[in-house]
Amino acid sequence: MFSSLDEVGQKIRATGYIADPVTLSTVYLAARLHRPLLLEGIAGGGKTQLAYAIAQAANTCLERLQCYEGIDEAKAIGHYDESLQRLYVESQKNTTNVPWEELAAKINARSFFSPGPLLRSLEYPEPCVLLIDELDKVDAAFEAMLLELLSDWQISISKLGTVHAQSRPFVVLTSNEERRIGDPLRRRSFYLRVEHPSSEREAQILAARTPEANSQFHIAVAGLAKALRGWNMEKSPSISEMLDLADALKLLGVNEIAPEMRDMLLPLIAKTNSDRRRLLLRDGFASLVHDSKQYASEVAI
Repeated sequence: MFSSLDEVGQKIRATGYIADPVTLSTVYLAARLHRPLLLEGIAGGGKTQLAYAIAQAANTCLERLQCYEGIDEAKAIGHYDESLQRLYVESQKNTTNVPWEELAAKINARSFFSPGPLLRSLEYPEPCVLLIDELDKVDAAFEAMLLELLSDWQISISKLGTVHAQSRPFVVLTSNEERRIGDPLRRRSFYLRVEHPSSEREAQILAARTPEANSQFHIAVAGLAKALRGWNMEKSPSISEMLDLADALKLLGVNEIAPEMRDMLLPLIAKTNSDRRRLLLRDGFASLVHDSKQYASEVAI
């Protein structure tokens, strides 16, 4: 997918994703050594977006398996299209001397199987990116099912047999740590810890998203992000939420955040009632703005 570490850095940055050197080197090594990449940490820290950036940088497709409690193999791997099978059997009713064994073999062939993202990821002629998102929401049994794919790059399917990879996908696993991912998957993966970015890096991310704004605007929004997260809010703002805030401020023609903007900005930064009530306290939002300016003064980009 990538021929050098420099190529990884240049192409991922060209997508607008701002990654640190450790992330870039880990992505490069994972691609060259065919290792899954396990991204674990805060929700909204850019884990999913990194997978999309890798796919865009490599000019390839992305297959996404969105995990949730109760997901089964049919959703992940695929299932036989029973309506199509029945239609085919009906069409053969008037055909004489059709051995049942031959008919059963035909309706259990690959052409009657509707693939899920795991199977599709193995059937690309060139490597794709396989994103297994929020893996911490599934149980250990589902994790164990993934081991065959991540170890041998194949999937065993009842009646269909074993499907071997035409190309090895670049696998990205993400976890918000609702449940601890098991050691077998961890052993097979390269691990990246995802936290909120530094103010300097967040200002760079904002600059990539709103290039028409000046650097002082980016620094001010990055300072506000750090202040909000430092308040230990019930719902701390993610990177994507701060990007939305920056877009909103530009649409409103706002270049500097002031205390009197409290009511206008509350729907964008307070996402729970307790956070909203806290910012509505006397001097609550004003103190937040003061803190944000202090943090912004420390940013150097």
